[in-house]
Amino acid sequence: MDLSPEAIQKILSRYKFRDVAIEELQKVHRIHPAMKPVAGTYTFSDGTQKDLLKLIGNIPVKYEGRSYNLPILLWLMDSFPFTPPICLLRPTTNMVIREGKHVDARGRIYLPSLHNWDHPKSSVVGLLAEMISQFEEEPPLGTKSTGDNRDPNELLAFVSNLKINEVQHHDHLINKVTVIGGGDLGMASVMSILAKGKVDRLVFIDVAESSTKGGSMDLEIFNLPKVEVSKDLSASADSSVIVVTANAWSNEQSYVSVVQTNVDMYRGIIPGLVRLSPNAVLLIASQPVDIMTHVAWRQSGLPPSRVIGAGCNLDSERLCHVLDISLNTHKQAWIIGELSDNKGKIETGLMILSAFPVLCRAFEMLKGRGQRSWSVGLSIADISHSILVDQRKTHSVSTLAQGWGGIGAEVFLSLPCVLGVSGSTRLAGVSLGQEEDAKLRESVTSLCALLSQLKI
Repeated sequence: MDLSPEAIQKILSRYKFRDVAIEELQKVHRIHPAMKPVAGTYTFSDGTQKDLLKLIGNIPVKYEGRSYNLPILLWLMDSFPFTPPICLLRPTTNMVIREGKHVDARGRIYLPSLHNWDHPKSSVVGLLAEMISQFEEEPPLGTKSTGDNRDPNELLAFVSNLKINEVQHHDHLINKVTVIGGGDLGMASVMSILAKGKVDRLVFIDVAESSTKGGSMDLEIFNLPKVEVSKDLSASADSSVIVVTANAWSNEQSYVSVVQTNVDMYRGIIPGLVRLSPNAVLLIASQPVDIMTHVAWRQSGLPPSRVIGAGCNLDSERLCHVLDISLNTHKQAWIIGELSDNKGKIETGLMILSAFPVLCRAFEMLKGRGQRSWSVGLSIADISHSILVDQRKTHSVSTLAQGWGGIGAEVFLSLPCVLGVSGSTRLAGVSLGQEEDAKLRESVTSLCALLSQLKI
């Protein structure tokens, strides 16, 4: 792989893990010599740009006894290979994207290995192998219909001779957000998302099954710009992000029965929301958030990368702020694990904090801060913004934890995830202390026990 051109060397010099990135690129070249590195400028959804490397080329796919070369493009973030590439199809003018489980309408590719990326166990070579395997089952590209008798879904055989040229995408998608649930948290989320400024249209839906109703009438009275108030789920169609704040708490005596009322309510709304907005990211804020995010994932049929919970993002952002004041450090810190007062965990990026007393003071400062609905609403707006503008910022959100840090159970916990337009990508697992690891296992056990008693 030729990395000698000046433009490539200039960009590589800015990569945080330059030597490791070069080693990874050399591995790709040995297995896929047709993949070529090119210097380019990636434009994020908010208009900001960054000079990055991209790999462009074709991958071999066999379908119904015939061999094809599918054109793809992989953008490598400047933290590569510790964060996964952004993967896109490169259709020619004669090709049509076949939207499916692993490809959206814009040609963005999402696969389990991207969501569960964990270098060095994860690699581009492994990613391409999974891509080939999945696309042999469900080809992502077909030919445009020409009006004759040719099968419009037949893959183009001539792409084996395709020249490698970048295809520019100029699609402008409307940033539409839907908030489900008309209580204090729903109202706070609506106002916070509007204040953040990167939404073209916001729909506020007061579902009949929810017990957290009451704010939608005032929004109708004052007729805010960009805001549509509705009681019909169909108004959510074609949303980029769907925030679910609704709770259907009953007067049942047992905790399991109370949570079951929320599960039953979700059964009536989640599948419909996904049918109306198949490319949306679901952001769950209903309580208990780790359980309800798991329920939404199971009921939606979406990949785990596109179902997340608000989780520990609020406390993590507060912690970063307090540590910055106390230690004058600008590195990220995250609270991870179950959203619970006594089960929060701390992971501080690439920084190890030996100043334990400072952490204790930080936690004391976090207690009782802010009006809860508005605080969580601001946190939801922060998460939504990262998704809408493809910010690639790391948040501690509730995500499928299976496989992280040796967790074998299918549970959702707050973990550091990079957020963008296609949802979440988990950061790699970290080594926890004995006490922290024991608490994490305790959370996993308690969540599994509760899930086993629910009818999802």
